[in-house]
Amino acid sequence: MKSRTIDIITLGCSKNLVDSEKLIHQLELGGYSVTHDSDNPEGEIAIVNTCGFIGDAKEESIDTILGFVKRKQEGKLRRLIVMGCLSERYLADLEQEIPEVDKFYGKFDWARLLEDLGKAYREECELERCLTTPKHYAYLKISEGCDRRCAYCAIPIITGRHVSRPMEEILDEVRLLVSQGVKEFQVIAQELTYYGVDLYKRQALPELIERMAEIPGVEWIRLHYAYPTNFPMDLFRVMREHKNVCRYMDIALQHVSDNMLKRMHRHVTKEDTYNLITRFREEVPGIHLRTTFMVGFPGETEQDFEELKEFVRWAKFDRMGAFAYSEEEGTYSAEHYEDDIPEEVKQSRLDELMAIQQRIAAELNERKVGQTMRVVVDRLEGDYYIGRTEFDSPEVDPEVLIHRQGGELEIGRSYDVEITEAEEFDLYANVL
Repeated sequence: MKSRTIDIITLGCSKNLVDSEKLIHQLELGGYSVTHDSDNPEGEIAIVNTCGFIGDAKEESIDTILGFVKRKQEGKLRRLIVMGCLSERYLADLEQEIPEVDKFYGKFDWARLLEDLGKAYREECELERCLTTPKHYAYLKISEGCDRRCAYCAIPIITGRHVSRPMEEILDEVRLLVSQGVKEFQVIAQELTYYGVDLYKRQALPELIERMAEIPGVEWIRLHYAYPTNFPMDLFRVMREHKNVCRYMDIALQHVSDNMLKRMHRHVTKEDTYNLITRFREEVPGIHLRTTFMVGFPGETEQDFEELKEFVRWAKFDRMGAFAYSEEEGTYSAEHYEDDIPEEVKQSRLDELMAIQQRIAAELNERKVGQTMRVVVDRLEGDYYIGRTEFDSPEVDPEVLIHRQGGELEIGRSYDVEITEAEEFDLYANVL
């Protein structure tokens, strides 16, 4: 093991990643050498930033912790620290069940963690972080928590109520990141559209995004995790008027049948949902929509599922994910509904829904052949440069492959390309 070296492992969502990046910077200021998600961890200290959202994520977090417990037992690790959503939610249980961990911290205990390592939290550097992404893009977290209280969701239990960051603080962070070479911003929150309600008594997302778009050096802004109820319609104008605001929206709809939406406590109707999708496409021509659906929620009938399939076929989402309901303790659905859909039915519905989306995605991709598109190059893999259009978010969306025989390209730079071939999810292109 290497002394004064810390391995940080980040699990879960991009919001956790931002937390890890800020912690890495604080640790480096304290004199530590830090690696992130190393394939070969060698540090004397390991910090696991966990996820506690759903069953699979919790299992991955536990397995990762136990892997480092084994390293510690083998003498390859001196100290093991666990933080993040899982320990925020199950602190007492984890302390009892995995005593080999030296210390558990919640999601927001960075200062205490640093103090226990003999280092002071540097408040004057709280906007600074060590990017783990390619240097040309970054995730920008604008709030914590959520006030929506959907019946199935444990996030409010873990992170608490919605807390918006002050707008000027966010804009200062954007300027700082631009000065460091960041050109593209993935704007993230548990619920984007609620931004500002607590601080400014209004939905301030359109203003925030417009002011971001006016900062020199900001080339792309992409929006993640919106909520359909009371969507701030002025955002459409901002997207139309500012070319650096990507025609892209990640908005989790979860379902479409009125029965399911009511039982899920989504505070939206089937009619509202159809109208919102129509409005998106009328107001922002060419917009690409990403969404997520849940199948197998308690009480979901065959009719409910048929309505969902019909909606997916109608909407033709550019990007779509889906997952089967898993009961989360402490949520409304766990306490008031019986988890009455057999697992095999959940899986069957999930497979059927994704098969529909697979055909839609292939059809939409095929339409792009022959088009000229702007692509940012993220990395080189083997014989191909790997890039993305404004319609593609890192890690989750399709990529554009450009053969390196066409000439050397610069990582982080944007190029105009012609799409030459389409596969189910990825595109191939030549630089113009």
